[in-house]
Amino acid sequence: MPLLIIGGARSGKSSLAERLAVESGRELVMIVTADASAHAGDQEMQARIAAHRRCRPQHWRTVEAPLHLAATLREWAAPDRHVVVDCLTLWLCNLLLGDGPIDPAWTGPGPHFESERAALLHALPSLPGEVTLVGNEVGHGVVSVGALNRLFVDENGRLNQAVAQRCERVFLVVAGCVSTLKG
Repeated sequence: MPLLIIGGARSGKSSLAERLAVESGRELVMIVTADASAHAGDQEMQARIAAHRRCRPQHWRTVEAPLHLAATLREWAAPDRHVVVDCLTLWLCNLLLGDGPIDPAWTGPGPHFESERAALLHALPSLPGEVTLVGNEVGHGVVSVGALNRLFVDENGRLNQAVAQRCERVFLVVAGCVSTLKG
């Protein structure tokens, strides 16, 4: 059964996931949900992606899955592997926005939102090997201004709850400190 690690931005979630994957002694596969080509004009995001790439050892396999996470997990999860998904929150953004630029006339989630979310939730309990999912906890703030912001916070909370139900263990990371929420 998978492990879910949630927490705020820069809380230490990814570092914990990577450390646990290394300690497992298994082949490590990083499934990243950022799509460098989709952020071509966003220099700050390009810098973030580049920094993550520089920090990863060369022998780690990295696979991009900005939209089709369940299919990618089924392809790469294996008994001898530890797969880390970083991160569910960016994947959710990709699905909500249809993996395109933010449109001021946004009218609702991308066309594959429901089917991709359902596919992930269906796949999680049966994946072989070790799987660690990283996501942000964003529900500790104030009620967001704007329909898109409120939808994102609501759907992120729903996704975290649904994924947590399908995980054997759930950790919350705050300021680099780990609390076990489940398992």
